[in-house]
Formats: sequence, C-alpha cells, structure tokens
Amino acid sequence: MAQPKEVMNIKEASQYLGISPDTLYKYVSMERIPAFKLGNRWRFKKTVLDEWMELKSKGRSTEKE
Repeated sequence: MAQPKEVMNIKEASQYLGISPDTLYKYVSMERIPAFKLGNRWRFKKTVLDEWMELKSKGRSTEKE
C-alpha cells in the first residue's frame, strides 16, 4: 500500500483509519476527531491523526485501571 500523504481528504483518511467515509463525516461533525476545512472540504493531517490515536489508545488503557 502507498504511504499516506501528510494532508488527506475524507476518502484517504477513512482508508487510513479503517472506517467508512460516512462514519468519518459523523465523527468530524461531532468533533470527535481532529480535522480542518480547506475551502469547503475537510482535511486531515496524518501527524495529528497519529497523535490523536496515540492519546486515545493511552486513555483507554488507563480508563480500565
């Protein structure tokens, strides 16, 4: 698989995260995932998504303790 770009659109980000574009739109509208608008299109920075996933995975492991 090709290396993900640093700035991804909805389709690319949903593939990177392993969720459907519809689910990603829902998460963005609920402000559950970091994103920004460029013009009228949602964009996602790979490094920000990676940091967000790392935080979420650490938060989940500590929530159980």
